[in-house]
Amino acid sequence: MVSLPAAAWNAAGHRISAMVAWQTLDGETRAAIAEVLRQHPDFESWQAHANGADPDLTAFVEASTWPDDIRRDRRFYTAGVDEPTATEPGFPDMERHLHWHYLDRPLNPGARVWPSPGIIDRQLAALARIVGDPQEKISARAYALPWLIHLVGDAHQPLHTASRYALNGQSDNGGNQTTIINPFAAHPSMTLHRYWDDLPGPPWLRGSRLESAVDTLTSLYPRPASAGTPEQWIDESWRIARQHAYPLDGSAVPTISERFHESALAIARSRVTLAGYRLADILQHLFRAAEPQRKRP
Repeated sequence: MVSLPAAAWNAAGHRISAMVAWQTLDGETRAAIAEVLRQHPDFESWQAHANGADPDLTAFVEASTWPDDIRRDRRFYTAGVDEPTATEPGFPDMERHLHWHYLDRPLNPGARVWPSPGIIDRQLAALARIVGDPQEKISARAYALPWLIHLVGDAHQPLHTASRYALNGQSDNGGNQTTIINPFAAHPSMTLHRYWDDLPGPPWLRGSRLESAVDTLTSLYPRPASAGTPEQWIDESWRIARQHAYPLDGSAVPTISERFHESALAIARSRVTLAGYRLADILQHLFRAAEPQRKRP
């Protein structure tokens, strides 16, 4: 059985991308997004984190982590592991859809590989179609939108697009089966996947500290001229994984060096910021396309 990877980018990484996107979006698109998110069954619970902030911004930022949050939510179940749970109002189903988060493209070309259940490439396209279709039920669009926000971030995490494969065809599941020693962490023994997930910042990052982090990142990494396509984002991440994701000290349990760590930090910060800009671009395109003809210029 193929084990599934841990969550891509911790909560900080997804919130950073969401905040970058929100600051990049125009006001009309923000309003349209907020109207959809208000129909999500968990909208009110997201507001518990507002602390006086704009409720629309709060919903957007909290929606960015929702597909990971449901991993710990007993209303939901994991296919092949848990018994299905009752479908609650506003949801199409209660499955956690762990296979939506990643793609196991081999880093060693020519390797004999097991088929990967990961479908982030296909799911990004499917979710975008739902979000951008005004003929879809509002409940379907409200369910799809947090997933789309989240998976754009996942597509920019190098180890959510790639795995190393052994000669017997088994993968290391995006670094989840590769243990490393990270001397820059309080608990240094961890998986390589977890190491990359945690690079953007502490998972509690919210509020003014989140805004400050985003201001710093957007000053370092300006908005690109072109958003590209999800296929290009995934290919970029795969190439980064091939060239930069794995420590090269030759040990069975490699230790992260200072040089490797500084390079990985720069890559992670660049990727979460870039994901935010690209998320804004795709959402503005989708919501403009969904506007009634009479509202278009």
